[in-house]
Amino acid sequence: HVQLVESGGGSVQAGGSLTLSCAAGRHTYKRNCMGWFRQRPGKDREGLAVLWIGGATTTYADSVKGRFTLTQDNDKNTLYLQMNNLQVEDAGMYYCAADRGTIGDCSGQMQYALWGQGTQVTVS
Repeated sequence: HVQLVESGGGSVQAGGSLTLSCAAGRHTYKRNCMGWFRQRPGKDREGLAVLWIGGATTTYADSVKGRFTLTQDNDKNTLYLQMNNLQVEDAGMYYCAADRGTIGDCSGQMQYALWGQGTQVTVS
């Protein structure tokens, strides 16, 4: 059973940085997409950074472009989100997600069948 486990959330002052990690369990299929999503209080969940694995392409939301960086360590089966210059509006629950190898648009949340439990980010 493949699991995604996020870590690295916490409290930080505006302008600070955090790095989130997402450890993925082993799987036998070839993934198409992985990504980081966020849900802010009272808001819908939004995509922040999505990776099209086959094309080695990462797409960022305008709100985080230039501040957040998605990376992966294939040896460790881990996805990372480096977040710099955090702002109060970045606070929320952050989720890592992955598909089950289905072909589709990595920017759409419907593509993702596996979700982590989330890690909270607070910015003051």
